[in-house]
Amino acid sequence: MSTEKLLNGLRIIDLSMGWAGPLAARNLADMGAQVIKVESCTHFDWWRSWEATPEWIADNGAEKALPYLSVNRNKLDITLDLEIPVGRQLLLDLVAKADAVIENYSGSVLPKLKLDYPHLKAVNNELVMVSMPAFGSTGPWANYRAYGSTVEHSSGLPHLTGSAHQPPAMQHVALGDAIGGLNGTAALLSALWHKQKTGQGQFVDLSQVECLIPLGAEGVLHQSVHNSPPPRTGNDHPDFAPHGVYPCQGDDQWILIQVMSEAQWHALQGLCTELSGFGALTDRLERRHALNNTLAQWTAKQKSSALMKQLQGLGITAATLSNGIDLLEDEQHKARGYMQWLDRAFVGSQPHPSLPFRNGPDPSPLQNSAPTLGQHNGEVLGGILGLSDAELEKLAVDGVIGDKPTLPS
Repeated sequence: MSTEKLLNGLRIIDLSMGWAGPLAARNLADMGAQVIKVESCTHFDWWRSWEATPEWIADNGAEKALPYLSVNRNKLDITLDLEIPVGRQLLLDLVAKADAVIENYSGSVLPKLKLDYPHLKAVNNELVMVSMPAFGSTGPWANYRAYGSTVEHSSGLPHLTGSAHQPPAMQHVALGDAIGGLNGTAALLSALWHKQKTGQGQFVDLSQVECLIPLGAEGVLHQSVHNSPPPRTGNDHPDFAPHGVYPCQGDDQWILIQVMSEAQWHALQGLCTELSGFGALTDRLERRHALNNTLAQWTAKQKSSALMKQLQGLGITAATLSNGIDLLEDEQHKARGYMQWLDRAFVGSQPHPSLPFRNGPDPSPLQNSAPTLGQHNGEVLGGILGLSDAELEKLAVDGVIGDKPTLPS
């Protein structure tokens, strides 16, 4: 069985926007589920753009946003204005024919529209719904809006990152989104598995900030034991040296080197004779700063990829720090067929990373790039819900559906 057919026959309504929710749904779309993304012409996915202008609309800007393309491939897309009664009803009609719904609005949005789980369950008693608000669906922060960066700060991770002389440092501009999305995939799959076994739907309350907190478990434990947070140590390790990131030949070229045994240390000394003045682990830890400077002066004369292979050949943990172009040209990714190219209207052929898991020698083939706004209104509203061409035309005239962003009136 090929990976893309694993979830064949499942229908998921994707009400999410941005990164976290769309990523969770995209992973299921990649595995064969029919994922129907629901936007509106005035409240489109904000990863298309933060706001619309007449010039942006005329230039088809909604279809050129690369972040949007990356997490919405293999989906169908419809537009429904959920603030208009007929648009809300059409969504309910669609939910009645679905297996699951996923959303990542702030906690107050769907209840105001009367589209929260109790209302959706009323039309589909076996429905699975995964909600992904930043702070969960209960508690004093339930209705707060947040993005991946807000979530990362709230998790405490920045207090564990960076060097001692620096303030707390973020790991990524929106790490909370990526981690939340992966947890969202697991939540959807778990709930759907439960439904398959029992016939019962359920509401899954997924807090994105709680997805991140386990990544800082050592900080929580340190605080509990010592009544203080652990010191920020940058790339240094309390028990090993050398252990860090070092410059290589060329512009912004770097390599990670981690020596975690005396055998590795002696192998590194044999390759880099400049390290002969440093001794056993105790000496290296005491003179860590000088050791790092000496090693950096040597690595700065080496090509990163060649040095990585040399070090790995000696059993030393090493990896180049790759940028986007490096990833496209990486021999390991090429050998596994990891990057797949899909044609997309308005932007041409674009690379897409494959699913990171496979059940055979080849990656699951990707079928379709991200849909354009409202691309499948006819296929979904006509084909699944049975609306006639005349009914679809009236919906378009009334502003319920469309295929272009519009400015709020």
